[in-house]
Amino acid sequence: MSAATLQSPAVRPGTSPWLTALFRAVRGLAILLAVLAAVEGLVIVLNVKPWYVPRPTLVLNAILATPEPYVQGFLRTLTETLMGFTSGAVFGVGIAIVFFRARVLRELIFPVFVVSQTIPVIAFGALVVLWFGNTLIAKAAISFYLTFFPVTVNALLGLESVDPRQEALMRSFGASRFQLLTRLQLPAALPQIFVALRLASALSLVGAIVGEWFGDTVGLGVLLLQGMYNENVVAIWAAIAMCALLGTGFYAVVAAAERALVFWGAEQ
Repeated sequence: MSAATLQSPAVRPGTSPWLTALFRAVRGLAILLAVLAAVEGLVIVLNVKPWYVPRPTLVLNAILATPEPYVQGFLRTLTETLMGFTSGAVFGVGIAIVFFRARVLRELIFPVFVVSQTIPVIAFGALVVLWFGNTLIAKAAISFYLTFFPVTVNALLGLESVDPRQEALMRSFGASRFQLLTRLQLPAALPQIFVALRLASALSLVGAIVGEWFGDTVGLGVLLLQGMYNENVVAIWAAIAMCALLGTGFYAVVAAAERALVFWGAEQ
């Protein structure tokens, strides 16, 4: 029996990466439901007090009882996350190309980037809110701050990992610097770039939530603060559940894009 016969139909070579992603999403949902059912049973059997760990059904009922703030918070935080993630990814890849082509700029500017990452996000967030006010841009800027650095580092590593013999071969056929970049160097760096993008999908969400803590009326970070101030443990867990849903979904989309675009190097 061949190895291809032993593979699951969802991951067989030639299968659409989006169908594979759907299969994995359904499988993950089934596992999640099983875990939640187990937690529900354990909480009941062990008589765990709701102010420690509430039953998942209580959390779900809290969301369904007043869905509007959770839906609005989800969409607002998603918008901030997407803005920060997209701008951070584009900037990170762009500046990595600049550093790759101009080593002098890399030696001058890259240490500044490293130092910037030692600043606690809370302190940086306070400065951003003072600069831009309590706006959507301010939240996206904090999300950008946590996103661009890992993308820059991994994109630079990917660009530097290109085989010099391949570059020499393309040059021998008259390839320009732009053709080298678009047809060899960037495609070769894509696996490393997507490693950073998967990490950045979580970091950008953290940045958006932290930004909302500096003052806002809508967002998952706002719901977390409201639950904490009201000492409402169920509301806190409901906000955490929505954050987990957003983060997991965003990560899954990035991973699916990786499997579609980097089919030779994406994680299986």
